[in-house]
Amino acid sequence: MTPEELLDKLVEIQNTRCESKVLEIKAAQHGCPKHLYDTLSAFSNQDDGGTIIFGVDEGESFTECGVYNPQDLQKKINEQCLQMEPIVRPLITIAEKNGLYFVAAEIPGLDVAERPCFYSGKGRIKGSYIRVGDSDEPMTEYEIYSYEAFRKKYQDDVRPVPRASFSVLDPSLLEEYIQQLKLQKPNLSDLDDRTIYELMSITREGQITLCSVLLFCRYPQAFFPQLSIIAVQVAGVTKTEFSESGERFLDNKRIEGSIPEMLEKAIAFIQKNMSMRTIINPETGKREDHSEYPITAIREAILNTLVHRDYSIHTESKPIQITMYNDRIEIQNPGGIYGRIRVDQLGKIQPDTRNPVLATALETMHITENRYSGIPAIRRAMESYGLKPPIFSDERGSFNVTLYNSSSSSTVDDKHLISNEDRLLEFLNKPRSRKEIATFLGLSTTAYAMQTYIQPLLSRGIVRMTDPDNPRSHSQKYVRVKISIGF
Repeated sequence: MTPEELLDKLVEIQNTRCESKVLEIKAAQHGCPKHLYDTLSAFSNQDDGGTIIFGVDEGESFTECGVYNPQDLQKKINEQCLQMEPIVRPLITIAEKNGLYFVAAEIPGLDVAERPCFYSGKGRIKGSYIRVGDSDEPMTEYEIYSYEAFRKKYQDDVRPVPRASFSVLDPSLLEEYIQQLKLQKPNLSDLDDRTIYELMSITREGQITLCSVLLFCRYPQAFFPQLSIIAVQVAGVTKTEFSESGERFLDNKRIEGSIPEMLEKAIAFIQKNMSMRTIINPETGKREDHSEYPITAIREAILNTLVHRDYSIHTESKPIQITMYNDRIEIQNPGGIYGRIRVDQLGKIQPDTRNPVLATALETMHITENRYSGIPAIRRAMESYGLKPPIFSDERGSFNVTLYNSSSSSTVDDKHLISNEDRLLEFLNKPRSRKEIATFLGLSTTAYAMQTYIQPLLSRGIVRMTDPDNPRSHSQKYVRVKISIGF
């Protein structure tokens, strides 16, 4: 950042009057803030890094107060950066405006293999932070583990299951798999089965692996009750709505079994609960049944979830969740995106594979292609149905897929968004807290609700804060602006 760019950033701050995922504002009028480590850690632990601007007082309506001493501040910033692990190397810029000095510290994002960056004085577990909206939040133990798992290439899909033995595996399924291996991999054909078990991670040092339990055991949930799927159909477009008969869940099922069984049962659940419509084929003139969602997209989305979910001890208590709303299906997968790939790169570049043995085994069983074609197949299927593109999101240890039906297609999307906005504004006729708003929207995180739904309404002047002088107040509420029209 050049001094001119820093001055432009100050103008931008005065226009927006808010921080962001990549911008933190500090006053530093009377000295260097003593605890920068949370922001240094959070910015370092995201791809885009972030910038800290010193000399603007957020607590005083973003007044440009300037810093106490730019040279000493620069020294103090570097001192705190040296206390981080790995050490943070900021790019410092100083600019002068109306006799006041301002300082910018650009914090580069670390490569995934070097994360998490943490404050060495508190240690890896307590000193690691992540940026959520405009705030720095402590990383969960799982988030820290996920970086370590990628760096050290943990293979949780083949960790031993001490309680399991060959007696719990279906011998016919296992035998069929071994025969497929020998057909597809001639170098294995002359080896005895026990050797193949070890080479192909069916066993590890004689112990049955998790992968084997998930593929060949008739009831894996006896060992891992939550490695299952919870599928529900709700009455409206949020989980808080009820049907005319007072039901919130129109259908609710726990889906269990091996991975191939759960895949088929989950598809059947969605087929049972989605609507069908009859159309006239313009080429043949015949009536044809047309499902609400393309089955190809449903199958690929569920299969990707089963193959690529996190199977570590940190997430084994979390089931996959499928929720059918009136306008969409949401599939929530325990475990965020694995490795270096970003959401916007999905289906465009080859990703790192979290569960390579499981993925290869399912390829051998002709259940998946294992060619990274799942995401493109979902996109093509949705496009062929004239539906909105699928939405993929990564939210703090959870990867989510959203498929919209025709009520939210591109031709009616604006109407749908207006309808949702009207519902939210009606809800905000009374002052509501952040938590109340997130619950109403059916969201698990308040930061996402604020950034996605409330901040645009605040910017447009449609919604206001009940305590605008203290925007971060825990008692802050949001209410619709009443417009009076005079004649």
